[in-house]
Amino acid sequence: MPVLTVDGVGSFEIPAGKKLVLALEDEAKIDQLHACGGNARCTTCRVEFLAGEPETKTPGEAAVLAAKNVTGVRLSCQILCDHDMTVKVISRLAGSGRVDAGKRPSDTL
Repeated sequence: MPVLTVDGVGSFEIPAGKKLVLALEDEAKIDQLHACGGNARCTTCRVEFLAGEPETKTPGEAAVLAAKNVTGVRLSCQILCDHDMTVKVISRLAGSGRVDAGKRPSDTL
């Protein structure tokens, strides 16, 4: 099982192939934002990789990051946990002013 390390929180074993956004919520108990429901449209699920950043991006992730001119971050809704990784969570419900984190993302990309 891959190990997800969340900066300042801890390390967690994650079922292989699980979406990073769901691993952050389910295993790490992080109040990660995902306003668009995990569809690579809003960039609220941003994370910064400290180690183990995937080399590839989904077409949706690449397009929305380019359209919004966002660099240095990745979209947790578009990444599968298939290897060990370390992330810094950037977008949390706490302090965001939002009512909720967003509709739960689907289990698949």
